[in-house]
Amino acid sequence: MTLVGQSVAIAAKDLRIEVRGRYALGSVLPFAGTLLVAFGLSLGPGRTLLAETAPGLLWLAVLFASVLSSRRAYEHEGEDGALEGLLLAPIDKAAVFIGKGIAIAVQLLALELAIVLLVSGLFDLSLAVAPLTLVAALFLGTIGLAAVGSLFGVLAEAPRAREAVLPLLVLPLATPVLIAGVRATALATAGRAGEAGSWLGLLLAFDLVFVSVGTLVFGFLLEE
Repeated sequence: MTLVGQSVAIAAKDLRIEVRGRYALGSVLPFAGTLLVAFGLSLGPGRTLLAETAPGLLWLAVLFASVLSSRRAYEHEGEDGALEGLLLAPIDKAAVFIGKGIAIAVQLLALELAIVLLVSGLFDLSLAVAPLTLVAALFLGTIGLAAVGSLFGVLAEAPRAREAVLPLLVLPLATPVLIAGVRATALATAGRAGEAGSWLGLLLAFDLVFVSVGTLVFGFLLEE
């Protein structure tokens, strides 16, 4: 089986587990919704302020959702003792990284649809001004967050790891995605999509770097 076939098989396995367990629907989405409502209440009733902060709140919710989804992607492997099986399996270890990343990205994209609608309703975020730019920002940002989560999520299942290991690794590394995503989203919703090209380029560069690095080094992290 090729690398692509192995990656798709692993992604399909993880997505089947997610569909059966409904972790994203039952835990991650309520968390993101609570986060948005809490920030909205803390900012007060001013519609202008809420609209200005909506892109940042949207990406904060997506970022924290990615951390939870990445943690879950390896959690069930640790619970079932399957990490050793992945290590010993006669497959390319890069396929594990890519497959996990695909599964995380699919889950995040589904969550983002609900999060975007929630932000639009709560904070009056305009979605119709430049929808293609907004979709491109979310798609590229999701790939980057999924790559980071898939790369370092396995470390959270190490015997001596703590619960805080994954957030401490993911949140600083995801800062470029957060900044570029917020700026591109703000420009898209403000009707200035033409100025978002450089931020989309930054997201694309981030994706290429982390997907390439993850493909090369994931096998070493899995062995550790």
